[in-house]
Amino acid sequence: MMGYMSITRAGCAALDAADPISDFRDEFVLPDGVVYLLGNSLGALPRRTAAKVAHAVTAEWGQDLGASWNTAGWWNLPETTGDRIAPLIGAGPGEVLAADCTSMMIFKAVSAALALRPGRNVIVSDSENFPTDQYVVQGVAQAFGREIREIGPQAPLEDALGPGVAAVVLSHVDYRTGAVRDMAEVTRRVHESGALMIWDLCHSTGAVLVDITGADFAVGCTYKYLNGGPGAPAYIYVAPRHQEAARNVISGWHGHANPFEFEPGYRPAPGVRRFATGTPPVLAYAALNASLEIWEKVDMRAVRAKSVALTELFIELTDHLGLELASPRHAGERGSQVSFRHPEGYPIMRALIDMGVHGDFRAPDLIRFGFAPLYLRYVDVYDAANTLAEVLSKELWREDRYQKRLTVT
Repeated sequence: MMGYMSITRAGCAALDAADPISDFRDEFVLPDGVVYLLGNSLGALPRRTAAKVAHAVTAEWGQDLGASWNTAGWWNLPETTGDRIAPLIGAGPGEVLAADCTSMMIFKAVSAALALRPGRNVIVSDSENFPTDQYVVQGVAQAFGREIREIGPQAPLEDALGPGVAAVVLSHVDYRTGAVRDMAEVTRRVHESGALMIWDLCHSTGAVLVDITGADFAVGCTYKYLNGGPGAPAYIYVAPRHQEAARNVISGWHGHANPFEFEPGYRPAPGVRRFATGTPPVLAYAALNASLEIWEKVDMRAVRAKSVALTELFIELTDHLGLELASPRHAGERGSQVSFRHPEGYPIMRALIDMGVHGDFRAPDLIRFGFAPLYLRYVDVYDAANTLAEVLSKELWREDRYQKRLTVT
């Protein structure tokens, strides 16, 4: 640790010059005067996305019309897009399906896991999981007459496990603090208890190294670090050993074994395709696949190394500001974000955004900063830390305009 007094902007510029993945920054649209530390919520726009979406609109839809279900591969987008995501989570071809939204994928995964463990009625969930995980689990429990057993972030998992537990739903990276769970070890302990493991990878994929092999199900979104755009399709991973027995309770036409026979009864498609339900949003897939073209060129080990370096730098530069660090200090226990607690966190973040540093606020008192290594520079981190110091030292957050909360925080 160098200490913030010995870190200079010139030194950060030198780190940028030596950065092996710095060229990826040119792939993204980044407004002048903005340091974007919100890649953990909505990723930046890839430059190629507009052209890809325009082609899908003007050529595939505009000229080829319905023929594009075949000629442009529209029908198979959930599978082909899933296969592009798979390497980013350590999965193989035919193991990931891209479709729907994260909430629906959680519903599908949890309900499928319950059916695979008849006689077990308990779903274990972390009380600090992202709210949609908690809400969907509550809905599944109510719909199927099951019990929820919540654990806190510090509670031993073993206290919640037992012969009645069917499935465990946990986030790999905590959305508030960025704390990372040991995926392999947690999965092992869950399996030893006889339960199935479902991982939420929303704050992991594209930011940390993920190896989903061994788990039973996983879900994730693609609009954060993967830069798929607002409303981009989510994805589900189904372990190959479960694919022929797992049941998708939202058994729509697109998951049928032979949909164009138009049979009155449902027969599930083989493999992960059975977890498809409705018509794929083709234009959203066009945007997502534009970004995945970039990710196919990325070495995730280099991404993780830079993520660690960027977050370590930010913590060093802000350590003297008197903020309470909510994220783990040890890099190996932290994802690609840094969070602080402050009782005036909301107006502080509003003031920061007005000064060009974009993060976000999570109630009741967290200010979050996400570090997307593909387009973030070391000098950006230096500038963001200096701006945060100015907001705090001058108490700019006290202005009346920052006190009223906007709809989206």
